[in-house]
Amino acid sequence: MPNVVFYYFPVKALGEPGRMLLAYGGQEFDDRRIPMEQWPEFKPSTPFGQMPVLEIDGKKYAQSTAIARYLGRKYGLVGKDIEEDFEIDQNAEFLNDIRAKAATVQYEADEALKAKKHADFSANVYPALLTKLDEIIKKNKGHIALGKLTWADFVFAGMFDYLKVMLQTPDLEQKYPSFKQVIDNVLANPKVKAYVDKAPETTF
Repeated sequence: MPNVVFYYFPVKALGEPGRMLLAYGGQEFDDRRIPMEQWPEFKPSTPFGQMPVLEIDGKKYAQSTAIARYLGRKYGLVGKDIEEDFEIDQNAEFLNDIRAKAATVQYEADEALKAKKHADFSANVYPALLTKLDEIIKKNKGHIALGKLTWADFVFAGMFDYLKVMLQTPDLEQKYPSFKQVIDNVLANPKVKAYVDKAPETTF
């Protein structure tokens, strides 16, 4: 087995999909959770000045979706042809679109403007996006694509708590029960469940 180190902040957010995929693949890895106070010192050693970073036998790779896609290919969580892989990619990118739109609100520094944008997005942006995601998951029988377990399910399950924070919707899985189906399907794997059960508790 290769020597694998996974670097991310001590939260789930964009790092948890990679950690869960490594667990799924039965890969032992050094789970390095870099505290914020150590980040400025560590940052220059990363490929693009950001995390997560997946290090394999001393070589560092970055970008959360690229890491998830790579591990998905490695562990067989992909389609049977390039068209099926295309579907996984497009639906995973749609997940990122939702997160990115929510991020423009969550990371707004002006609190008054942040509240105004959240009210606007909650009424005019999020409902259509979340309804479409709900339709996709229902069509795919509790999965993000292809009606089966793929790496995109791990992207969703891993960042779900983060998404709830970004959307300021703590009861998101109650509003859309299909979302919990995806998480349950990922956690049905004993190796993933074992990782999650022993992982440090974080709010997102």
